[in-house]
Amino acid sequence: MKKIALFAFNEDPMCFIHVLLNALDYSGKGYDVKIIFEGGSCRLIESLAEKGNPLNQLYTEVKEKGLIEGVCRACAAKLGTTAAAEKEGLPFLDHIRGHPSMAHYENEGYRIITF
Repeated sequence: MKKIALFAFNEDPMCFIHVLLNALDYSGKGYDVKIIFEGGSCRLIESLAEKGNPLNQLYTEVKEKGLIEGVCRACAAKLGTTAAAEKEGLPFLDHIRGHPSMAHYENEGYRIITF
């Protein structure tokens, strides 16, 4: 099975929509997909969960399909979004000094794509 890890660093919703769309596209084509919220993208969590947000439907779909691997613990803490991630039930990733490790996913056979 092909594996893709989508590391989202950008907090621009117009960039993040491509994370969501590509996750669904890869998943629909049989890939094992993981979305990792890193850096500024952690600021999007609260707004993505809002029903009126234009990206809420896509976010909800990837969440329900189990495509969200988790959130960078250090970035969420630094940016004040820990509570939003917890409210959404998103796990925290902290392989290396509080941050997710790209090497971890590469060692697990994932191709890494950054946004």
